[in-house]
Amino acid sequence: MTEASWSGGDAGAIAWTMSASLEDVPRGSEQVPEVTSLEKAVRAWQALAPEQRDAAVLTSERPVTLPGETPVDRFVGEAIGRLAEQLPGGGASARQ
Repeated sequence: MTEASWSGGDAGAIAWTMSASLEDVPRGSEQVPEVTSLEKAVRAWQALAPEQRDAAVLTSERPVTLPGETPVDRFVGEAIGRLAEQLPGGGASARQ
């Protein structure tokens, strides 16, 4: 008998191409959510001013599991920073 696997591959891998929205970030005179891939949303968060990072909310299409944490689909402020540390190509260095 074979066990079923619903993860679609490596259970610890982050699906950076899934849809995500970056919210509570001013865009001009409005606060319109940016809907894009998870990777692009995290990189957009990295480019924000520190006070904007603190207020930002990132919502992913599906829950994401960071090392040692419970799966979640909503990240706020520095929780997005912990996600950024997992970016392919060295995300943490771009957080400056």
